[in-house]
Amino acid sequence: MDSIEEKRVFGDRSGALEVYVASSIGVVRVRVAGDTVGEFGLCERCDTRDVAATADSVAIATDEDVRVLEGETRTDGTGGSDGEFVDTGFGPAVAVGSDGTALLAADAEGRVARRSADGAWTDLTNELDATVQAIDGDFVATAGGVYRVHDGKLTDAGLTDARDVDEAGTPLVATAAGLFRLGNGWMTEIEGSFEAVAVAPDGSPAHSRRAYAVSTDAVYAFDGEEWDEVPSPDGRIVAVDYGEAVYAVTEDGTFLAATDDVETNGWREHVLGVRDVAGLAAVSPRSSE
Repeated sequence: MDSIEEKRVFGDRSGALEVYVASSIGVVRVRVAGDTVGEFGLCERCDTRDVAATADSVAIATDEDVRVLEGETRTDGTGGSDGEFVDTGFGPAVAVGSDGTALLAADAEGRVARRSADGAWTDLTNELDATVQAIDGDFVATAGGVYRVHDGKLTDAGLTDARDVDEAGTPLVATAAGLFRLGNGWMTEIEGSFEAVAVAPDGSPAHSRRAYAVSTDAVYAFDGEEWDEVPSPDGRIVAVDYGEAVYAVTEDGTFLAATDDVETNGWREHVLGVRDVAGLAAVSPRSSE
């Protein structure tokens, strides 16, 4: 083995992080260390529409139910688990997310609900007249715009045709009309049609956190001060997230890890062997405190 990173993903895996990829045939677990990709394999066979992860949980939205990963959690700081996915009783879902303390999910009929600590689902609405595309924190991105959870219900927060949202730091939303940041209202960051966005959960000031955004024809990185276009891989990126590096996945199942290596065009690519990919989520490492 040539590096510490390779030992972490191919050796005893101590310190390796996990990234989960949602596809039409199931969930793929990918072990990573920095931009080095190690073992990967199908850990749940089902039609998966979305996936969300925190340091304490992994949840998937499937055509049958919202499922959460349960089992013995490892204590090596990776936030990973070798358990199994179990049903939660929500029913078929199209999107899933976390507000930091509880799970949120949406179905195809306009229902959005929040799961309490005792496992019960409480509806936030049953009448949302727009397809939910993504959930993060208190924000719900839909084909009709952005909604926000307030006092146990959803309120209209503006914009139209929202495809993705990341609440970390200052919220960013990817829409058909551009990339928007929440400030004194929604402010345009970049014009164009955007598909995915991710903000680094690094604890830096909210307005200067690193971020990645994917448009229909380009990929952009925010360094804390300005946005710059970065190399685009082959294939359509459908999701992006932060771990020790930036990770992304294409619709046809190519897993990507961002790197400074110009010989790889800025991305290390690994074919996962799945199709119709819908989402990706990196398990957040636990604090050592």
